[in-house]
Formats: sequence, C-alpha cells, structure tokens
Amino acid sequence: MSKRPTEQQKPVVPTRRARHDMNFNLLAGSILVGLVLLTALISFVWTPFDPVQINSSVKLQGPSLEHLLGTDNLGRDLLSRILVGARITLLVGIVSVGIAVLIGTPLGIWAGMKRGAVEEITMRGADILLAFPALLLAIMFAAIYGASTISAMAAIGLASVPGFARVARAGTLQVMNSEYVLAARAASQKPLRIARRHVLPNLAGILIIQCSVTFALAVLAEAALSFLGLGTPPPVPSWGRMLQESQQYWGTFPLMAIWPGVAIAVAVMGFNLLGDGLRDKFDPKVGRDRA
Repeated sequence: MSKRPTEQQKPVVPTRRARHDMNFNLLAGSILVGLVLLTALISFVWTPFDPVQINSSVKLQGPSLEHLLGTDNLGRDLLSRILVGARITLLVGIVSVGIAVLIGTPLGIWAGMKRGAVEEITMRGADILLAFPALLLAIMFAAIYGASTISAMAAIGLASVPGFARVARAGTLQVMNSEYVLAARAASQKPLRIARRHVLPNLAGILIIQCSVTFALAVLAEAALSFLGLGTPPPVPSWGRMLQESQQYWGTFPLMAIWPGVAIAVAVMGFNLLGDGLRDKFDPKVGRDRA
C-alpha cells in the first residue's frame, strides 16, 4: 500500500498570486532598468545642451520649453546633466559588479570544492574584507590615489567580493553533493573541469540575482561617494555630485535635488525589482512562501 506523499515530497508549484508578483517585479524592474540604460545611450548621441557649460544668465530657472527640467546654480541644463550622469552610474555599476564577480565567484567555488583549511582561510578572509565597507575603502583609496571614478569603482567592487564568495560557496556545496558531480569525481575528472562544466552552470541563476542586487547597492554607493567628494570629480556630471551641489538650495530651489534624487531612486528600484523577479523565477520556493 503506497504511502500518501508528505508535504516535503510534494512538488513546489507557485500559486497564481506568486506568479503575478513574480511577473510584476520582473516586468517593472526590466522597464526601469531599460529606462536608465536608454537614458545613458541617448546621452552618447544627443543632449539638449553641453552638460558642463556655465551660463550664469539662466541659473536657477524652472522647467521651460528651452530647459525641460530647469537649470542649476551655474546655469547648466539639468536634463543634460541627468542624461550624462546615467553613464557614470552604469559604468560604476558594471565595473564594480564585474570586479566582485571575477574575484568573489572563483574564491567561493574554490572554497566549496576544497573544503577543510582552504575553505576556512578563504571565508575568514572574506569576513575580514566584509568589515571594510565601500566608504572606508574609498577613503583609503582617495587618500592614496586621489578621489576619482576609478577609485570609487575599485572600492565598491572590493567591498562586494564577500557577498559573491558566500553565495558561490553555498551553491557549490549543494552542487558538490549531487550525483552527477560524484560520478564525475569517480571518473577522475580534474577539479577545474568539474568547476567549469558542472558547478558554474548551476550557479548562474543565483549569480545573476546577486549581480542585480549588487548593482543597486553600487548605484547607491557611487551616489554617496560622489556626494561626499570621494567619487567622480567635477565637472563630470554625477547624480550624487548633483545632490551635493544642491544642498544650499533645498529651501529655495528644490528641483536641483529632486531630479537627481528621482534618477537614483528609479535606478535602485529598478535593479531591486529585477533582482526580486529573477529570484522568484529561479527559486519557486520563494513564490510558495509568499502565497
């Protein structure tokens, strides 16, 4: 007489509500991220005005047909600066996430495959690096090499390495206990071949999710560093730098702060929603838990 399947043995099927949430997050995140990407691409071929050109005769003007978003305290067109600032945001995000992926993922896979002392030393090193946030690393790099976009990208990337190392290690431990990996090891396949053919492809889903979430954090970190003068130096437009320049005008001309603030919020929300949608897509258990 066959036993009735237990709750743990039942297949995980996302409910209609969970699928709706997943589709909404994925769609909304894709639209917002696409909007930021489109903004950056447009800036390469067209801007209403030179984003660094100073024109004191039109400073602190509200939106008009000539200046759609108005002008700042130096008469620079805010729309042009928002468009060009999207380049810096995407550049910092891509490079910093790339640094984190290229360093953290191999370390995590290596630790998960080797185990023992190698795993302990690698993960304790990641814990030590985790104690140095991006802001502290940026201050150190700025003191040594000077404030720049490159130092900001390096600081954000290195600060994100532990997250990828932990995710890659956890995923590797699960894959290493699978039957096909045990069969590959029994066939005396080399560790590098196992990592390339079996481990890494199975980590692709969670690594994509981690990239999306880390990208959102990188956008915030770049804005914070530029706001503090540790990121992109003037006159290159940066959303964080634009917020810093608007401090003394918050009470009299809030548009200087509103537009870059909205741009940062859209980018962060977009990548967060995209990460949530991808997580729900690759992990059906999350959809069941939300039901």
